[in-house]
Amino acid sequence: MKTEDKKEIEEASKAALEVLLHNAHGPFQGLPRTAGWGYPEPYTRDLMFSILGIAVSGNKKLLDSIRKVLETLAKNQTKHGHVTSLVHNKDDRGASDTTPLFLLGVGIFRKVTGETDFLHEAVEKSLLWMEYQSPSDRYLVAQQPTSDWRDEQWMTGYGLFVNALVYSYLRILGKHERAEKVREEMGRFTISGETTHRHTPEGLVVKHKPYYAFWAYKIYSSERFDLLGNSIAILSGLASPSRADEMVSWIEEECAAMQRRGELAVDLPPNFFPYIQPADSDWLPRYSLFNNPGDYHNGGIWPFIAGFYVAALVAAKRYSLANEKLVALTHCIKTSATGTVEFGFNEWIKAQDGKPMGQDWQTWSAALYLYAAKCVEEKRTPFFDDIRCCPESSVNKE
Repeated sequence: MKTEDKKEIEEASKAALEVLLHNAHGPFQGLPRTAGWGYPEPYTRDLMFSILGIAVSGNKKLLDSIRKVLETLAKNQTKHGHVTSLVHNKDDRGASDTTPLFLLGVGIFRKVTGETDFLHEAVEKSLLWMEYQSPSDRYLVAQQPTSDWRDEQWMTGYGLFVNALVYSYLRILGKHERAEKVREEMGRFTISGETTHRHTPEGLVVKHKPYYAFWAYKIYSSERFDLLGNSIAILSGLASPSRADEMVSWIEEECAAMQRRGELAVDLPPNFFPYIQPADSDWLPRYSLFNNPGDYHNGGIWPFIAGFYVAALVAAKRYSLANEKLVALTHCIKTSATGTVEFGFNEWIKAQDGKPMGQDWQTWSAALYLYAAKCVEEKRTPFFDDIRCCPESSVNKE
């Protein structure tokens, strides 16, 4: 890596820590804010993702703030074990990803602190809640449309992202037998024909392609590419080393083709592609307001997801490429929507022109930048190394 690139990454890492410290105390019960000026609320999924960056920072103030977040979530957990969408609001329910993110977050926090029984009762309740999210009473969990982080994108049934989280928290919490069942079910091919035999379970493997499907349910599925879900699949070891390597090459080839077509102006993959176009069967009228091609959930570039991709490249041992993408991410997070800060750490970036969109100083954008930088620096993926390589070393074995 060039000296000037190293210097920029060091400066950006310091700025990321500044963002997290600035956001660590917000107006709602002193809980962290989701963004520096906009989004003062403590959104559960954003703060659970931020645990990765906070954990590798070693900053006591940030660790104390995330402890408060986890303890408040446990306090506001429903009687059946569901974790709310807003940390401080026990009545804000319905998200499909908050409970698995809470379980993964607790697992990471236990590793950092050595408190192996931290929030034991809440964890057990949430584990049971997640078991009940399988309509087939098996191992893959299903969800309602717009119930995960993509609140403006339609998907239903067995989603890759949520089930990759399920596999990850089962591993970090030492629930290896159930984790293997999740892996087995995900490893089946998606069913894309018009008819199927009774009791034929579907999976998320796409025929003749190296990545996992966006979602599948019975005879329906989407084979569009979900960068976040597939990055977690690589990090967690759901994707074998050979599949991970092939997937990375496929992603880079597809992105190069999008750049040639003028669909991508940044040297980072969009969160989702190919983009849904107005003439496509899965286009919804509301997308014209929030989800146009290359925007938001329909192909926007999200710095926090790019951080996951950089980490996934390290997990796949594509170290040179990980360096390149971290440099590209550094250039992206320097831009801002307001133009009033040196580092924007924006919510998302428009794919076709690289314009920063959404809020500046987004907590998860700063946190996942810190995590990605640490992965590249040390050529390892903290916490996910244990999930991927050494499940026998995890605590609380079944």
